[in-house]
Parts: sequence; structure tokens; C-alpha cells
Amino acid sequence: MTSSYGLEGRTAVVTGATRGIGRAVAEQLAGAGALVCVTARDGDDVRRTAEELGGIGLAGSVADPGHPARVTELALREFGRIDVLVNNAATNQPYGPLMEADPDLWRTAFTVNVEAPLRLVQCAWHGWMREHGGVVVNICTEGATHVGPGIGAYGTSKAALLHLTRQLAGELGPGVRVNSVSPGLVRTEMARFVWEPGERDTAAGLPLGRIGEPQDVARAVLWLCSNEARWVTGTDLLVDGGTRVRPARIPT
Repeated sequence: MTSSYGLEGRTAVVTGATRGIGRAVAEQLAGAGALVCVTARDGDDVRRTAEELGGIGLAGSVADPGHPARVTELALREFGRIDVLVNNAATNQPYGPLMEADPDLWRTAFTVNVEAPLRLVQCAWHGWMREHGGVVVNICTEGATHVGPGIGAYGTSKAALLHLTRQLAGELGPGVRVNSVSPGLVRTEMARFVWEPGERDTAAGLPLGRIGEPQDVARAVLWLCSNEARWVTGTDLLVDGGTRVRPARIPT
């Protein structure tokens, strides 16, 4: 039976794809029949991931202004097309009070979390999507719409990415759909300092009773990339286990 996702033979570029949410996204897309081009900073991890998923990879940092073009060129050279782009690579530094934020780290946060996704979309657009269409999914965060201790730079940059998602959806339609997914607290290395000390308390406060796993987010990304979501653009899909609705059980 043919998958309803419609990704067989399509090509997907995923950034930050060797661990956590990015790795899970690449796995889901490959499992749905897509050819994946993965990128991340560690060369060994990139080679291993590409081999395990039957795809290709390129090591490098999205903070490098030339990296988006190199990734795009690789995907087009090896696969001949770019149908899906998932901007997952991110940094949560500088962490701490904004009044003490290092200016260079602040700029890096916006370079990685906002500028790099735009550059990648530009490269994918000019290289393939303008003429053939495609899908972009940006990985944002549920923290983009509220404040929290220590995450001012991360949340502010992701709020910018959230608006960038809507702006691009308006500019690139109807051929290209652009959406975002905003995870809550997910069991990743990047967020370990948050979830590990207080996982039990955090889970107890959620309607679904647990923190997220990378695959929870990846399945949402897969849906947005698929034909099942072909009338969805400019939206942010919150995948947070119910953070904003907290349990409302009637006492027994």
C-alpha cells in the first residue's frame, strides 16, 4: 500500500540532524520514503547518521554564512531536488539573565536560530522550490510566547523565528508551505539541564503525565511535511503534552 504521506522519492534536508529532535525527524522522513540530506557540526556523527538512514550528509555549522548554500548544492547534486526543509539546528546560549547576556553570544543566538533558517529557505527556494514547490518546517519552542528564567535570548530568537515562519508562508505560497512546530520540554541533551533535575514534578503537572520524547515532535513534523497537511501553512503546531491546560480533574 502506498503511504498517504506522499514523500516517496522526495528529498528532505534536515539541520541539527544527528541527535535529539533532528535525528528523530530525519528518521521519520526516511521511514516515509524520503531521501534525507543531514547536516550538523560533528563530522563523525553526520557520516554515521547519513549511513544509517541511507542518505547523504555534510558537516558544518549553520552559523557559517556559506553552509546553507553548500548543503543545498549537495542535495541538488546528489538527489536533484529539495522538497522538504526542516530547520532544527539551534542554540540556547546565552543562558541566564538578559542584563548579563554576552553581546557576542546574543548575536550568535540570532544567527543560528533566525538568520540561518532564512538563508536555508532562500537557498532551497532559488535552487528548487520556486519552480517546483515544497515544504518548510521550522522547529520553534513553546517558550517563544512566554517568559522563563534564563531563556531570554533563546525565547526571543525563537519568537522571531515564529514570526519569520508566518512571513515566509505569506510570501512563498501557494507553491511552498511554511509552518513551525513548538515543542514543550523534550528529553534531549540540549534540554537535559532543565528536565533531568525535575522530570517527575514536571511530568506530574502535565495532563499527559510525561515529558516529551523526540519522536513525539518528529511525528508532528512528518505530518506537516506530508500530503495530509497540504492545506496547512503559516501555522505553529504546539506539541507540549498539555503544558498550557494543566490537569483539571474533579477531586474524588
